[in-house]
Amino acid sequence: MTTQWTTSAINAIQADYQRSADTHLIPLELPVYPGVSLYLKDESTHPTGSLKHRLARSLFLYGLCNGRIREGTPVIEASSGSTAVSEAYFARLLGLPFIAVMPRCTARRKIEQIEFYGGQCHFVDSSAQIYAESERLARETGGHYMDQFTYAERATDWRGNNNIAESIYRQMSREARPVPRYIVMSAGTGGTSATLGRFIRYQGHDTRLVVVDPENSVFYDCYHQKCSHLRCDTGSKIEGIGRPRAEPSFIPGVIDDVLKVSDQCSIATLYWLEKLLGRRTGASTGTNVWGALQLAKQMHEQKQTGSIVTLICDSGERYPDTYYNPQWVAENIGDLTDAQAILPKW
Repeated sequence: MTTQWTTSAINAIQADYQRSADTHLIPLELPVYPGVSLYLKDESTHPTGSLKHRLARSLFLYGLCNGRIREGTPVIEASSGSTAVSEAYFARLLGLPFIAVMPRCTARRKIEQIEFYGGQCHFVDSSAQIYAESERLARETGGHYMDQFTYAERATDWRGNNNIAESIYRQMSREARPVPRYIVMSAGTGGTSATLGRFIRYQGHDTRLVVVDPENSVFYDCYHQKCSHLRCDTGSKIEGIGRPRAEPSFIPGVIDDVLKVSDQCSIATLYWLEKLLGRRTGASTGTNVWGALQLAKQMHEQKQTGSIVTLICDSGERYPDTYYNPQWVAENIGDLTDAQAILPKW
């Protein structure tokens, strides 16, 4: 039986959604590739500043409607930061305790935002430890482990209901090339790529979904080797994407290809984009755009025309101590010279 608190909680989340406008779709000119149009869907404009705002809303509704979140239930999440920021926002909206389990290397600005929304941060030494520690905290507190890595692919209504895929196609409808030839998406949980791929097939669109994967992540190898059991010991340095294991929400069957992107290329693209947009974006956006540019080059060489859509996942203002700190980049990413020499050609 649905309690009055649960009904009120669902209504509060839906009211918050109604107060939010859709995110912008930004055209990015590529004059060296006539006939190829590139668009960036800017998910950094959500109230909590990232693509994960959509996921957090869906996960809370999923937990509430399944009876797993009740009045006073502590909510625990394993996260590299952005999902935890968004979930802390919704936990505060519902008056629920929230604990984020994350690696110690998580960007300081994300930690501050989680705490701003009233959440607590519980740190572990490596990204591989976040799962078991979240489960332990949920047991000890009697709380609900949100587990974005398992439930991201099923919490979102992939058929429509203004999910990110439906939003992209609606916004593209009046463009010169309205049906994208490619949508490019980096994978963290794999939930967004699952939503995009399922929607493309459900609607019968002639669009290929390409996932881009950073270094120290297993998604590329899992896809091409058709093996979901691969593991790596080193965590991704591109916060928010890449995983040491193939997460349950990563659905290879809805993906058309996976490309590997070096960390140097991701960060070099970040700086290139800053000059074009006049503002900073997060590192996963660099990964997305580098992949999109490779596809634009390929289309041009094959004398194809069409549009490519990818995402601005979050704002670069969260990363002044890492990706926008030259010393940190030199020590952790390395020399960007080769990648930076390629980008001006576009």
